[in-house]
Amino acid sequence: MRQVDFFYEEDTVMSYPVIDPVATGARINTYRIDRGFSVASLREYFGLSTTNAIYKWLRGDSLPTLDNFLALSVLFNVSMNDLIVYH
Repeated sequence: MRQVDFFYEEDTVMSYPVIDPVATGARINTYRIDRGFSVASLREYFGLSTTNAIYKWLRGDSLPTLDNFLALSVLFNVSMNDLIVYH
């Protein structure tokens, strides 16, 4: 992905944040394990018929929807920002 910088307040540079899906998936997995949840229990919590979507999140193949990020943050008792890794 392309890094885009823009300037504000004279010489201060702020880069556009980009989510790192692999690192975010690893962080979700760390919280999952630390909180004692199995992948199967997450499947039940989200009402999914299979664990495919959850494994895709954990591998970084895809990201949870905004609603699912919120649900994970509530389940793990952390902020949504704690779950997301960005550059």
